[in-house]
Amino acid sequence: MTAPAGIRLVSPGQLPPWHYGLLHDRPSMTLLWLTRGQGRITVNGIRRGLGAHNAVFVPPGVLFALDPGPQALTLVLHAPASKDALFPDEPLHLRIRDARAQAELTGLLEGMQREISQNRPHLAEALSAQVQLSGVWLRRQEAAGAADHPPDCAALRLAVAYAGSVSARFRSAAGPGDLAAELGVTGTHLTRACRTACGRSALDILSERRLHEARRLLAQPAPPIGQIARDLGFNSAAYFTRFIRRLTGQSPSDLRALAQQSPGTRPGGPARLPPAPVRRILR
Repeated sequence: MTAPAGIRLVSPGQLPPWHYGLLHDRPSMTLLWLTRGQGRITVNGIRRGLGAHNAVFVPPGVLFALDPGPQALTLVLHAPASKDALFPDEPLHLRIRDARAQAELTGLLEGMQREISQNRPHLAEALSAQVQLSGVWLRRQEAAGAADHPPDCAALRLAVAYAGSVSARFRSAAGPGDLAAELGVTGTHLTRACRTACGRSALDILSERRLHEARRLLAQPAPPIGQIARDLGFNSAAYFTRFIRRLTGQSPSDLRALAQQSPGTRPGGPARLPPAPVRRILR
């Protein structure tokens, strides 16, 4: 669904798996609400388990990927960043046990869906107000002690720092070794920390972010494939093609052609996200 003012409500299961299954960051705020089933989510380089009635807030520019289980039901709210909103500045994972609090957020999101489907006058104003109330809900649940924070250790702190570097530098030619040096550690130490934090190597994290951006651009008729390769720091279109084929088994041209097909024409319908690592979640 698409709404005015950059507010969107998305059901990840209705989209190709790479949209949320590959590590990426967005310019918008993201609120994920899992109402059924289980799964895993990686936020800012740290992977954590998800259960029913878990809410996860991801600020703009923070790396994340969702890996839902086969029975998971998730709704995702995207909204523009706003200094006036009450959303946190850092990622927040809430495990909501209070039934009334569960119903409050479900009601807010369902209310947004109704507003979008009915398209009544003052739609943008109504949605903006409900987004603000979602921020209030998050703050109240955090104050009530529903936040589940990851443990504080050196490996996780390094993974968080690396995730930030990847978000900032994935379009450059910098590799994991370059980013490790900038963080003052060796590549081996960095990969060990990343595997501890999220089950991915440093190379997997960077490759996954680049692949998401490549697939996002290849889902559109333009720009040309050679331009995408240059924009992502590849020295040549041939190297970019090898990168895409190694991770997906298909060429960039194949992926662009596939993206032009409607979901209903794709064999087997929407696929479910397999678990990490990167080479198992890209096809």
